Amino acid sequence: MKLNARDIARYVTKPETDRTGVLIYGADAMRVALRRQELVASLIGPQGEEEMRLSRMPGGDLRKDPARLVDAIKAVSFFPGPRVAFVEDANDTAAPAVLAALEDWAPGDAQIIVTAGQLKASSKIRKAFENHPNAYAVGIYNDPPSREEIEAELARSGLREVDRDAMTDLSNLAKELDPGDFRQTLEKLSLYKLNDSTPVSSDDIVACAPTSTEAALDDVLNITAEGRAPELGPVLRKLEAQGMNPVTLCISATRHFRALYTAASDPGGAAAGIARMRPPIFGPRRDRMLRQAQGWGAAKLEQALTILTDTDLQLRSAGQSAPAMALVERMLLRLAMLSRR
Repeated sequence: MKLNARDIARYVTKPETDRTGVLIYGADAMRVALRRQELVASLIGPQGEEEMRLSRMPGGDLRKDPARLVDAIKAVSFFPGPRVAFVEDANDTAAPAVLAALEDWAPGDAQIIVTAGQLKASSKIRKAFENHPNAYAVGIYNDPPSREEIEAELARSGLREVDRDAMTDLSNLAKELDPGDFRQTLEKLSLYKLNDSTPVSSDDIVACAPTSTEAALDDVLNITAEGRAPELGPVLRKLEAQGMNPVTLCISATRHFRALYTAASDPGGAAAGIARMRPPIFGPRRDRMLRQAQGWGAAKLEQALTILTDTDLQLRSAGQSAPAMALVERMLLRLAMLSRR
């Protein structure tokens, strides 16, 4: 039987122990592996592997030893409790062994859990599970997690109190991160909130979300956009000491001001423009960029982008003799002064 993809999150937390088996397949190996881990843990519990109630086998091995899976489902553990025979990375070369195990399965045998990559509708393994009256087949797709799935992940991490803005931020973050990184972020968040009974806030999300941007680079962009020209020098010296390339700094500034222009020129207003940006901007950074976009306005941001483009062309010019960082510093000072007009 087919199990709907949106129902798998609920099923893996409370699976049916009398099922013959479950096939989990999909193009994203990480998503498939996470669902399989949850399902196996729910079936046999935290001590199941130690109590030898889990048998693992690569799908490729079943071609050489097709009886191995049948032996695994019939084997009896020294410890009581449900048992699982897990076949990893199966494909149609393993189909004869899997189909034989499905046919030989009897109540009391170990449940058969099979994972696979993307399977066509004509796949023998997929058709066998979909047509079996006591087994499930579920395809895992690269759709963003639903709110229910995010709430389940939060509960699993011990985070039950989340304010509305923080939930919006987490929903946006879940769309951008792969499932493993998102789960690690939630684990980091649960440690960050350890012994803290207050609801999770946007500030907490910002503190724990992965970032690839140097703090000093964020500082110089915000200082420029907010017109705080006297503060530029020390931060630029810090970036220069870190080895920041002037062209990279110019590109980052152009990206920042282009985002501000996109927000400021949105027909629905700057707030709507910020909300539509990808990757998403959330928490205090979202509020800060919204203030910047509203303060500049689309007309002045057009002028800013012209200055940035001209400087970028100068930096890339073969005949340029002036120090590159000096050109960038002059550009940022011009922008900071422009914001105050």
